[in-house]
Amino acid sequence: MQILDTPPSAISSSAEYISFRSRVPQKKIIVDQDPTKVWTLYDAGPRNITCPIVCLPPVSGTADVFFHQIMALSAKGYRVIAVQYPVYWTMKEWVTGFSKLLDFLSIDKVHLFGASLGGFLAQKFAEATNHTCTVLSIILCNSFTDTSIFNFSNTAVLFWMFPSVVLKRMIMGNFNKGYVESSIADSIDFMVEKLDNLSQQELASRLTLTCMNCYVEPQKLTGIPVTIMDVFDDSALSCAAREELYKFYPDAKRAHLKRGGNFPYLSCSEEVNLHVQVCL
Repeated sequence: MQILDTPPSAISSSAEYISFRSRVPQKKIIVDQDPTKVWTLYDAGPRNITCPIVCLPPVSGTADVFFHQIMALSAKGYRVIAVQYPVYWTMKEWVTGFSKLLDFLSIDKVHLFGASLGGFLAQKFAEATNHTCTVLSIILCNSFTDTSIFNFSNTAVLFWMFPSVVLKRMIMGNFNKGYVESSIADSIDFMVEKLDNLSQQELASRLTLTCMNCYVEPQKLTGIPVTIMDVFDDSALSCAAREELYKFYPDAKRAHLKRGGNFPYLSCSEEVNLHVQVCL
């Protein structure tokens, strides 16, 4: 019996995504002594800009989930870099690896756009580098400040042993269920497709970073402009986590989107891109 391949999602077969893949080369960079730790990234826009906006994906995302931002913002003269993390098991390892990546790219200042886990990592990097003023601004999209909201702190040390199917089920359990409008449904299909491209170790390490006992110390981010971008429709971010974020950053700009689901940078990219430009 012939087994048919799953057809590509609407986004990955769209003219815009195909154009992105043909015009923006994918780069793979090793900055650690361990050759298996490979950063995957897309870098578009003027290379003479040494303070680009760097996009950090959620648990399920690869670097190309920000292709709308890369194409639209680079066309307006911004340098946009979207990255995909290697396997790191601790926050300190991740921060050190990201610092080495920026050094490799000769980047001394950054604006960070972080989605969910990416937003948490952005805050922890800004916290760790507050003495160097490396981070010029942060945009937090559907993100959080304390991993305890996921209630997996005790289990996180065991994720490295979980099979891929279990890890994927944990992640997909947070995706929108039931009827959603077509643009949000397309964004979910695309993210599921990206999820299938991640190895067991990549999934386990990202979930470990998401759920290990860790929180942001906002007093170390004083002076860094923060924008909180979230949606009014259903998303995986709980009301309590959203309110905690507002409490941490009372002076933050707020970019509210009427709709967008978990992945507004895909489902309503034009509105997201406009908010990003305002922040920059």
